[in-house]
Amino acid sequence: MSAALEALESVPQGTSLAENAYLLLRDRLIMLDIKPGDPINDGQIAAELGIGRTPVREAIKRLESDHLVVSYPRRGTFATGVDITQLAEVSEIRELLEPLASRKAARMASPAMRSELRGVAAAIRDLEGQDNSSQELMRYDIQVHRLIYKASANAHLEDVLIRYDNLATRIWCHMLEKMPSVSGHISEHADLLTAIADGDEDRAAELALHHVVSFEETIRKVL
Repeated sequence: MSAALEALESVPQGTSLAENAYLLLRDRLIMLDIKPGDPINDGQIAAELGIGRTPVREAIKRLESDHLVVSYPRRGTFATGVDITQLAEVSEIRELLEPLASRKAARMASPAMRSELRGVAAAIRDLEGQDNSSQELMRYDIQVHRLIYKASANAHLEDVLIRYDNLATRIWCHMLEKMPSVSGHISEHADLLTAIADGDEDRAAELALHHVVSFEETIRKVL
């Protein structure tokens, strides 16, 4: 894994045990490291993370509200299935909000954030020609989107978009074996991040919309 991706994926310092558990479990569910339908055992997870069951249970409650796990009385808690029929609904929302977030990020990002955006754009361009797994490339996709949402300086917009991007990414990962390549999809981020760093609101919004639309079109081609 590259240093740039490691920096993107680092868990923020000072977060609670429940928050750490939530972030770790969330990304395992998104990337399908925890597969759809797999049981979620709070005791096993607590032992694996070296923490008590209480913060794990708090994390699982949050994951339920994210529609990433589901609990059944007397049966337990399980990772939700991946529902391809949700693609149109998820894409409809993202086509409206992703351009908004990119436009706001181009306007609101701090100088330090703009420098970070340029650095990640350069790292993505350096990926060309490298032998990266589809899973690693998808981790770039997740983290780049989260960086843009953060740069938008709107916590409510960030929260909503993370939830819908998570659902979209699960669909993508579910279809990953049918994809000829995801490198083109990931490389699109470089120009988007550069437009945001340059403060070009119109171009950033245009590229963000194209990215979301092409995502849906790519999925539909392999269905």
